Formats: sequence, C-alpha cells, structure tokens
Amino acid sequence: MKKNEADPRVIRTRRLLQDAFASLIQEKNFESITVRDITERATVNRATFYAHFADKFEILESKLTESFMTIINRRISGHEILNEETIRSIFLAVCDFHENLSTMCKRSYKPLGPVFEIQIKEKIQTVLLSFIDKDRVLSSPDAQLINTASIMLSWGMYGAAYAWNNEGRRLNAESFVKQTMPLVMNGAKALLG
Repeated sequence: MKKNEADPRVIRTRRLLQDAFASLIQEKNFESITVRDITERATVNRATFYAHFADKFEILESKLTESFMTIINRRISGHEILNEETIRSIFLAVCDFHENLSTMCKRSYKPLGPVFEIQIKEKIQTVLLSFIDKDRVLSSPDAQLINTASIMLSWGMYGAAYAWNNEGRRLNAESFVKQTMPLVMNGAKALLG
C-alpha cells in the first residue's frame, strides 16, 4: 500500500473496498467482477482503489488471508505448544476457512479454492512452526526434516479440508477431523519431537 497504513482514513477506505468486494463476490463470479464494480459499490474512484490494491486479485488475496488468519487465531487462542490438540485446532480452522470461502464465494469457490492455496498452505506452515522452539528448528540436525514435515502437514490439512468441502461436507468438521486425525498425527511425529 502506498499510503500510511496506520491512518484511520486509510484503514476505513481499505475496509470499505474489501466490504464492497465481499458483497460482490456473493453475487457474481470472480471473473466477472471488475475494479469498476468494486469502486462503484464502495463509492470511491478508481485512483483510490489503486492506491490500496494493485488489482482485484490482490483484494481477493487480502480478504482470504485476513479471513483465514481470523479463523485460525480464534481456533488456536490459548494454545502454547504444538501437540495433538493444537494440530486438531489448526485442522478445524482450515475446514472452517474452506466452508466460509465456499459460502462467501458461492459462485466462485471451485475455481478460486486453488488460486491462493499456496499462500494459505504457507500460513498453515508458519502457524505450525510458530509453536516449535526456534532453536530446535534452526540448530537441529533434523531441521530439514522438521521443515519438510511442516510442509507435508500444512499441504495435507489444506488438501483434505478442500476435498471435504468440495465433496459436500458429508460429515461435520468435528467428525471429519476426528476421523482423519490418526493420519495427520502420523505425519506430525517429526514436528512433535
């Protein structure tokens, strides 16, 4: 962003644009939404939009990232160490995210689900690693194994939650996660030390 991010007017305008985008994505396919649609809905001009976002993909990414981090922070609040319960909470957050995304983007979930999956997988990995002692990650002879395990776990949780949601959420999130936790925990052994 080119403006002072702490300025309340900047925050308010950015929120106005994101809210306008969020309402449009419920009504239209992402592909058919234009910057003009967003600016008209937000009652700002195009220059204002471009002062905050490079394009509609950036506003989508910011909305998805913000949504994911809100969900995950709510789920992991109070967790201090990486254990089975923390991993379960992270996995449930990923399921919540997919369910919310498919609700928020009713018309665009299938094409959009994979668009920003790399960023979301990286966020999951960062959250997993944030619970691990940094000295253990950096100085351990198993540093590469820890990093690989965090990648596999984040990608596995993302992919499983995406498929669960895409296949119609036949089980509720709690039941789905409970059923798949043995698989997840087998992959998490390297992280738990």
